[in-house]
Amino acid sequence: MTTAPASTSTTLAAEYGDKVIAVETAGSEPIPDAERHGGPLQLLWTWASPNIEFATVYIGVISVLFFGLDFWQASAALLLGTAFGSVTHGILSLDGPRFGVPQMVIGRFSFGYRGNLLPSGVNALVAGVGWFAVNSVSAAFALNTLTGLRPLPSLLLVVGVEIVIGFIGHNFVHAFEKYAFPALAVVFLLAGVWTFREADLGGAGTGGGMGGFLLAFSAAWGYTAGWNPGASDYSRYLPRTTNRFRTALYPALGLFVSVSAVALIGAASATIAAPEGATPTAAFTGHLPGWLGDLVLVAIILGAVSANALNVYSSAMSITSLGLRLPAWLGRSAIVVLCGVAGTAAAWASLEDAGHAYEAFLLVIAYWVGPWLGVVLVERWLRTRTASDEELAHRLGDHSFTNWPGLTALLAGIVLSVPFFSNQEKYVGWVPENWPSFGDITCLVGFAVSAGVYGVLRGRGRVRSSAY
Repeated sequence: MTTAPASTSTTLAAEYGDKVIAVETAGSEPIPDAERHGGPLQLLWTWASPNIEFATVYIGVISVLFFGLDFWQASAALLLGTAFGSVTHGILSLDGPRFGVPQMVIGRFSFGYRGNLLPSGVNALVAGVGWFAVNSVSAAFALNTLTGLRPLPSLLLVVGVEIVIGFIGHNFVHAFEKYAFPALAVVFLLAGVWTFREADLGGAGTGGGMGGFLLAFSAAWGYTAGWNPGASDYSRYLPRTTNRFRTALYPALGLFVSVSAVALIGAASATIAAPEGATPTAAFTGHLPGWLGDLVLVAIILGAVSANALNVYSSAMSITSLGLRLPAWLGRSAIVVLCGVAGTAAAWASLEDAGHAYEAFLLVIAYWVGPWLGVVLVERWLRTRTASDEELAHRLGDHSFTNWPGLTALLAGIVLSVPFFSNQEKYVGWVPENWPSFGDITCLVGFAVSAGVYGVLRGRGRVRSSAY
């Protein structure tokens, strides 16, 4: 395999390199070889720390309380869904060192330069507004429980820290996740031991059955795969010669271990009676001794900040990947601030009904990520066999490059899955309405439809100049 030439035109500040306390100025352009640094091990904690937090706990909680599963049924669904999302995350991380660009820029292979506007825009909203709001709300509740400070001031304090980390950029994000990881791991390990000691693991569920199992699977997959559209954002500075196996292994392992372990703690905690009227975070810590409960609340805040540092950073990367002509002052750092403000507004709006809002949000993520993954993975498999890296690198910046089968397949997957298979509080599709045992298989159907449609259409359009 040949390698893509380093970019000759870049707006990077001279010698950004591995400086931690320096504002990153790179946008969506390829990272030159001179700026490449780091190793794949850093991807382990970069993807583990953001998931040792309350949003992950709540996946397990809703699997038992809302979806009606017992602990063991919930565990199986959570582990399976997490494994699916983790494997694809590792695969997509490989393109970071190869091309040196964010994940949404790599999406131009699948959707064309202009067609990529849709998935990039959706991901900017999902990461910078949706996920930013979800995690900020959990951190605000934790700060409220810990200090008695009202939810809104708690929210504003938390988002201020999150925005600052994303504003500084790539190297600072990695460093923050590295030092947050051991603290988060120790606290949640202690909380897990205490929770499993108190939990009723043999208790019966409330009749969730196969429908509840599929809902929990979709929630876990949606949560884990929700990180996939930002996979190469954090591996693009790695040298081109970085070991490929480790580049795929460490992010996948970081995601799988952190999400599955914390979600299982959440499922176990749902079998313990919570204090009446408690906030979600207070319900999770209610059975813990005071000193440990306070430590967990601090960890919840730290974990939410860890997650949102990535969310707001990747949201800005998605916006720079749109390829729009933006004013000079509206660079990556300024976009981080704007995304943070939008996410803060969404968080404020969801403070009163955070639990149900989060459940619906998890499923909606899977509704678009499933079809997107179907197209992206098929395209990745095809291009590894049919084009050199020089051709591919040129195509990333080619404004005239189009790939209509990608956008067609993406929309087909959404249109043929959501109306028929969606199963959530505000909309129930035709299949679960008539056969509730199907639960929610929207993400699976969307993935399969988009992958199949794209494989067929892309195969027919193969013979073109500058094509594969």
